[in-house]
Amino acid sequence: MKMRLSYLLLSVVVVFLLVGHAPITMSVTCNAANLSSCASAMLTGSQPSATCCNKLREQRPCLCQYLKDPNLQKFIKPENARKVATTCNVPYPNC
Repeated sequence: MKMRLSYLLLSVVVVFLLVGHAPITMSVTCNAANLSSCASAMLTGSQPSATCCNKLREQRPCLCQYLKDPNLQKFIKPENARKVATTCNVPYPNC
């Protein structure tokens, strides 16, 4: 009985150690429409909303894709995009 309990305890410890070091990945669906709350700030340089900043953080892995998209480039003014990123504490991507 003691031996089984020891093996069980050891197994639980090993599982916790493995899970504790397992990388957690979250996939992001890149959809530029998710940044519609940032449109005004991107076009005019106005103060971005909290919603904009949250969406910008969510979509961070997609930002280079958006910046390179010719269909979106007409809506993104680089100086305003940098200002929005800075205000939202999101590093501007180096694409």
